[in-house]
Amino acid sequence: MAPWSLPLSSLLKHTDCLLRANIFFNVLHGLHHHPFRSRLWKRDFRAVSRGVGQLLSHQPRGKKCAASVCTSSVDGQDTTERLWSVYSETKRQTEDLISVISANSVDPDTIFANNEMSLRDIEIYGFDYDYTLAFYSSHLHTLIFNIARDILVTKHRYPEGLRKYEYIPDFAVRGLHYDVQKALLMKIDAFHYIQLGTVYRGLHPVPDEEVIAMYEGCHVPLEIMSDFYGKSTHGHTMKQFMDIFSLPEMTLLSCVNDFFMRHNIDYEPVHLYKDVKEAIRDVHVKGIMYRAVEADIGKYICYGEQSHAVLKKLSAHGKKMFLITNSPFDFVDRGMNYIVGKDWRDLFDVVIVQADKPSFFNDRRKPFRRVTDKGALLWDRIHRLEKGQIYKQGNLYEFLRLTGWRGSKVLYFGDHIYSDLADLTLKHGWRTGAIIPELRKEIKIMNTAEYVHTMTWLQALTGLIEQMQVHRDPTSRAVVEEWIRERETKDIFNAQFGSLFRTYHNPTYFSRRLSRFADIYMASISCLLNYDFQHTFFPRRTPLQHEAPFWPEHSSADLSVSSPAPQDQNRVISDRNTE
Repeated sequence: MAPWSLPLSSLLKHTDCLLRANIFFNVLHGLHHHPFRSRLWKRDFRAVSRGVGQLLSHQPRGKKCAASVCTSSVDGQDTTERLWSVYSETKRQTEDLISVISANSVDPDTIFANNEMSLRDIEIYGFDYDYTLAFYSSHLHTLIFNIARDILVTKHRYPEGLRKYEYIPDFAVRGLHYDVQKALLMKIDAFHYIQLGTVYRGLHPVPDEEVIAMYEGCHVPLEIMSDFYGKSTHGHTMKQFMDIFSLPEMTLLSCVNDFFMRHNIDYEPVHLYKDVKEAIRDVHVKGIMYRAVEADIGKYICYGEQSHAVLKKLSAHGKKMFLITNSPFDFVDRGMNYIVGKDWRDLFDVVIVQADKPSFFNDRRKPFRRVTDKGALLWDRIHRLEKGQIYKQGNLYEFLRLTGWRGSKVLYFGDHIYSDLADLTLKHGWRTGAIIPELRKEIKIMNTAEYVHTMTWLQALTGLIEQMQVHRDPTSRAVVEEWIRERETKDIFNAQFGSLFRTYHNPTYFSRRLSRFADIYMASISCLLNYDFQHTFFPRRTPLQHEAPFWPEHSSADLSVSSPAPQDQNRVISDRNTE
C-alpha cells in the first residue's frame, strides 16, 4: 500500500488556491462592474488574506494523526478511521473560512460579460418584446398550461382525467432536453453527457442504471442531439427547450406521460410529443393567450416601469432603437401602452412585429409589409423603414439594406439564445445581450449562507478526493466513493433538475450556448440602468486547467485593489456557482 504522509495543508492546497482565486476574482468583479456603487461589493480584503493565511499557517505539519494520515496500516477498520479523521479535520478547518467567504456576494443587478464590449461603441439598441421588454408573472405559465391541457382533451380526444393535473411552477428549468422517442426529460452538460438523477419519465426520476442501459452510458451522440435551433428535426431525436414559454410545455408533457403510465395506457411517445407541441402552438398562434393577457394585463405583466426607464435613458442619450418581435401588433401595442404609454412608438426608430424569428435572420425571400393602426396589411413596396410605422415579417438582409445598421455598433437583446441571438452574432457581427430572468433567483441563492457553506465544503472535499484517490485498496476506495457521492447535490436550486447553468460540476449545454452566442447577459433589461454609456464590460480570467489555479502570494500589508492581474475569463457565472 502506498505510504500516507500528506499533511492537511497539502490536502487543502487545491482548495486554498481556489479560494484565493475566487477572492481576487470577485474583488475585480466588483471594481470593474460597479466602480461607482461601492455598497454593492463589501469586502475586507486584509481580513480575507489573513483568514486564509492563518488557516494554512496553523496546519499541524509534524503530527501523523488526524491532519496527517499514518504511513503504514493494514487493518481495514484502522484505515477507515484514519480517512474519516482526515475528512473531519478538513471539514473543521473549512468551517473557519465560511465567515470570511460569506462576505463575497454577487449583486443580482450586475451585467456579466462573455466577451469584451464597450457601450461607447454602441449606437443602436434593438429589443425583443416577450421576456425582454415585457416580463410576465407566473400566472401566464399557469394560463398556457391550462389552455393547452384542455385543447388536448377537446381537440385531440385525450382522456378527461388529464384535467385533474395542475401546473407545477417549480418542476422544470429552461435548457432541458427531451428525448421524443423515449419520452424522457433530462439535463445534459456542455460535453453532451446526461446528468444522472435528472432524467424524468413523467413526473418521476428514472433509475440511473436504466438510463445507462438505454443510452449505453451517459453520452448523447451528436447525431441525435437537437439541431442548431434546439429542435428535433432531420433525424435528431432530442428537443431542447430554450424558451421561457417552454416551461409549461415541459410540465404538460411530463403530466400527460405520468397519466398514461399511472393508468397503464399503451401510447406512442412521438404522437404524444407532437400533440402537446401542437396544443401549445395553438395557444399562441390562435391568439388565445394574447386575448387573455390583453383582458387582464395588470395580472400578467410586471416590471413595466423598469423597462420604461431603460428606454427613456437610451432616448435621452440620442441612441437609436428598434423592436423585432414574433408577437402580433395588437398584443405588443396593448403591452407597450401599459409599460410605456400611448406614445411608446415615438421611442423606436423601427418596429417589426410577427417577424418569424429565427427565419427572419436567414430567409431573404420575405418582404416587409406595413401594418395600419387597425391591423390591416398594406400592399405598397417598402423603400424605407419609417419611424412611427409598424412593419410585419420582412428579413434581416432587407433590414440591413434599408437602415445601414451593421456590425458591432448594434446591440440586440433577447431571451431566446437561439432564435434571438445566435444568427446575429455568428453571421452578422451584431453585439448580443441575453436576458436570463432566472439569474436573479439563482444569484440570491448563491448569496445565502447555506450555499456558501455547501460550496466551500464541496470544493474542499474535491481537493481531499483528488489527493486520496491514489489509494486503491477496497477500504480506501469505499470511503472515497462515499465522498464522491456527497459531491453530487442539485436540490439547492431546483429539486428535480438543479441549476440552469451547471450540472453537478460541469456547465450545462445551456451555459455552453449562452457563452458562445451572448456577449453579455443579465437578469433583466433594467440592469442597464446601473451603467453609463462609457462603460466597458470585461469578461473574467480564471485559470485554464493547465494553468496554476492561484494568484501570486500577497501579504495582508501588500494586498490592494491593484494587486491582481487583469482578468478576461470567458465564463457563464461566478466560479462560486458550482453545483
